[in-house]
Amino acid sequence: MTMQYDAKAFQVMLDEAKHLGPLPMAVAHPCSRESLLGALEAAQMGIAQPILVGPRSKIQRVADELEQSLEDIEIIDMPHSHASAEQAVTLVREGDAAILMKGSLHTDEFMTEILARGTGIRTDRRISHVFIMRVESYPRFLFITDAAINIEPDLITKRDICQNAIDLCQALGIPHPKVAILSAVETITPEIRSTVDAAALCKMADRGQIRGGILDGPLAFDNAISLEAADTKGIISKVAGSPDILLVPDLESGNMLAKQLTYLAAASSAGIVMGARVPIVLTSRADEAPGRLASAAIASLLAHRRLTLGKIQ
Repeated sequence: MTMQYDAKAFQVMLDEAKHLGPLPMAVAHPCSRESLLGALEAAQMGIAQPILVGPRSKIQRVADELEQSLEDIEIIDMPHSHASAEQAVTLVREGDAAILMKGSLHTDEFMTEILARGTGIRTDRRISHVFIMRVESYPRFLFITDAAINIEPDLITKRDICQNAIDLCQALGIPHPKVAILSAVETITPEIRSTVDAAALCKMADRGQIRGGILDGPLAFDNAISLEAADTKGIISKVAGSPDILLVPDLESGNMLAKQLTYLAAASSAGIVMGARVPIVLTSRADEAPGRLASAAIASLLAHRRLTLGKIQ
């Protein structure tokens, strides 16, 4: 099955990122057609200034296949993917790049360098991934988290996952995002840990341990997305029927949900890692260049927001 990516789904974000201007973006091992094209298109659109980190000969060969010029693109020649990831992270840590992008290397190899103690770019907050998805049948973007990094998050990790997603929404102009905390049922059931976690997260928000969002849960997927389904079950909620964020119980459920929307509902998506020193573009090695471009645009908006807040502070 071939995915049909709607390039217009993220046009507003692309236009805004272009208006704000390019920021340096370290690209780790862009040695496939899609990973290199996504970085080069970001440069051509004025969204980012890519710094390509990887084997120069491989990068040049892919560029030749794409009939793309690398004349004005900085390349840091590294022998293999591991060294490429290490050097790309170093560029961020030393302040030479404001965005980090994964190229055609494995996610585990990439994340190992990001999370390395002493040499990585982790912060006090847990790192997590957010899918930003545009589904034609839903009137707003859906932010699905975490479907790529944290396998079976505990309550404290879920708190960080939730806060990361709220911060992303706010950076993209959603001041008070609605968070639906998903489970299989909408009642607190001790045998189902995700329902207890959902209740605790809502109370943590009441106590200021999670800020900026409107939380509700546990909610099953139907009554999270459909107000009619919530009404049928007698659920009174400020979130049901109009969530911005879907906080999933674990990586397996989130990954399946995101891929179902992609392949069965023709959803367009971007992917961002939050919780590090800079926004990280993390997409699948199989993702097409438009998805990487949209992710780069969102990362650019985040990076500009952080720079602005830093100047204010």
